Amino acid sequence: MSASALATAGTHDTTRIDDLRIRAVRPLIIPALLEESLPATDAVQATVEASRRAIADVLHGRDDRLIVVVGPCSIHDHDQAMEYARRLRAEVPRLQDALIPVMRVYFEKPRTTVGWKGYINDPHLDGSFAINEGLRMARQLLLDVVSLGLPAGTEFLDLLSPQFTSDLVSWAAIGARTTESQSHRQLASGLSCPVGFKNGTDGGVKVAADALLAARAEHAFMGMTKMGQAAIFETRGNQDTHVILRGGSRPNYSAADVDAACALLRSSGLREQVMIDVSHANSSKQHARQVLVAGEVADQIAAGDARITGLMIESHLNEGRQDIVPGQPLRHGVSVTDACIAWEQTVPVLERLAQAVRQRRG
Repeated sequence: MSASALATAGTHDTTRIDDLRIRAVRPLIIPALLEESLPATDAVQATVEASRRAIADVLHGRDDRLIVVVGPCSIHDHDQAMEYARRLRAEVPRLQDALIPVMRVYFEKPRTTVGWKGYINDPHLDGSFAINEGLRMARQLLLDVVSLGLPAGTEFLDLLSPQFTSDLVSWAAIGARTTESQSHRQLASGLSCPVGFKNGTDGGVKVAADALLAARAEHAFMGMTKMGQAAIFETRGNQDTHVILRGGSRPNYSAADVDAACALLRSSGLREQVMIDVSHANSSKQHARQVLVAGEVADQIAAGDARITGLMIESHLNEGRQDIVPGQPLRHGVSVTDACIAWEQTVPVLERLAQAVRQRRG
């Protein structure tokens, strides 16, 4: 090819075939800069390390306490989240012999079609998509929560967001819609915290068991470094993983369901243990039923079932849910995504679960 032909090829106009549906491209803050401006203190690092170790001990049978991931369906207000965190932290001293409370601090929301995608994507709840600000607000909230001595748990939905916050997370979830995703399994294989995979949206547990096997393996994949550069990551695999039963076409928290899930895990060479999400399909999407479901699971624990190693509960300051309506103020402490039980309903549930663990020991 001649020099003139090469020059022409190098400057060929591709605007007719590339980025046709991209409306705008904006700069993204790099994780290293965000961490530098909002660093983890020694006390925060100690809390993250200790809580990750405690959760891993439960998953490997070295600790008989129950992991309880409890908190709002999603975060939409810093002050209200901190009000919840302080209430939960105040309960820890009388529960910690039996429970490992982890506050649910969810910033990313998967949508079946469209809707508000969460605190990182749209922190002002107005469609302005101030993502850089959302990342900063999310990291600040995690720092404030963990500074209380309270472990934080979240769902990782976007594949880049863990670089901004994962050093502050003690436990992570991969949701029902992404458990089957190869990219999320690879991500989990490199995360430093324990990870729970939910069963599929249809209730199938095999996809979650397969995800555990995949996440425990070594992987190589493309990603972004904390310096904001594209790179190839090679992981060691994550042994601190488990299945979360969240229901599907029907609930799957009964003793028979636990038996079936554990039989499948055993056939895959995996430890027989499950966490049970008492919300979502397990409560038939009726938030108040979480109390009943948690009570039935507590009965299974009290009867001696050591395979149930955790619970998830959607709980907020006040009961129910509300829509985001432009120009209309939001009610205090009420979820803007899935409906939650109120704090007053949550405390007796935590007490009952703690008592069930004590009975199981007996």
